[in-house]
This record gives sequence, structure tokens and C-alpha cells, in this order.
Amino acid sequence: MTAWAEGDPLEVAPRLLGAVLTHGGVAVRLTEVEAYAGPDDPGSHAFRGRTPRNSVMFGPPGCLYVYFVYGMHHCANLVTGPDGEPGAVLLRAGEVVGGLDLARVRRPGSPDRDLARGPARLCRALGIDLAENGTRVAVVAAADQPTFSTGPRVGLRHAAERPWRFWITDDPTVSTYRPASPRPSTGR
Repeated sequence: MTAWAEGDPLEVAPRLLGAVLTHGGVAVRLTEVEAYAGPDDPGSHAFRGRTPRNSVMFGPPGCLYVYFVYGMHHCANLVTGPDGEPGAVLLRAGEVVGGLDLARVRRPGSPDRDLARGPARLCRALGIDLAENGTRVAVVAAADQPTFSTGPRVGLRHAAERPWRFWITDDPTVSTYRPASPRPSTGR
């Protein structure tokens, strides 16, 4: 990763749009991302401080922070740094631009536009799982900054309203927006 992808996650996130991430024999042009600002962000895994699970978010920049969610999916964030300060950008969606046949094998039956549409699908297309947590990843900047939109983050219960989700406007590989579902009351 180069310096253009290091720094405050709110500044890095839109710069990642159109960038190409390569891993596991597949290349994906990023079309949707979300910023997570560590201790200042109740939606961040690092909001309450460092734990064994989130320690990768504290740097160095350029590493993947990979976690397992809902007992079945992997999601990946690009740590943006600076080293020692948690901040990351969730890789939400992209267009497969290299290794298409391999991505199709990893996501059988999916239309090409859906191969990396959503954070779990993106990880599956790229062959990313918990083994990649903390590893460096190759990201190449886009030649030109695409036109992008911003809006609320997906599926969060805390700080979802912050417009920290960024996507390439009108790109068909951007995931569908879904707000968090309310949890049933436990009577406590």
C-alpha cells in the first residue's frame, strides 16, 4: 500500500473508490467502502479499545483487518493508520476486473455483477478469510477519482446515520442499502 491510502479513514475511504485490490489470484475494482474511526466512532470495533480481536485495527496501515460475522461470513477492512491509532475502511463491494474465472468458481451461480457485491461476497471472491487477518494487501490507486455518493452505513445499530459509506454513483456492483434491524426486547 502506498501513502495515498494511509491516514484518517474518512479521507482515505473516498480515495479507495476505483482502486484495484488484488488477492488470491483475483483483482477487484472497489466500488463501495465504509469508514470506521476507532475511539470516536461507536460503530467501530475499536470504539471500546484494543482487544485480541481488533488489535490489527491499531496498525500498521496497509494490513487487512478480517473478522467473522453471523457465524458464516468474513468481512475485510483496510487499516489506514497511523500506526497505534485505530482506523479502517470496510471493503463493501467491487467489480471483478481480473481472475474472473476463479471468482466464478468461488461464487458459483452468481451473475458477474454480484461476484463481489457486498462485503462477504467480496471476501469470498478474493479468497479472504481469517488467515489473512493482519496481512498486507496490494492496492493500486485509480487513475481518476470517480464520481461518488455518500450515505449512512449499512446494518449498524450505533452511529449508522453518519454518512461514512461511500460508493461510485450508479455503479451496478454497489450493494443494496439495508439499515440495521431492531433487536427484540429481552425485558431487561
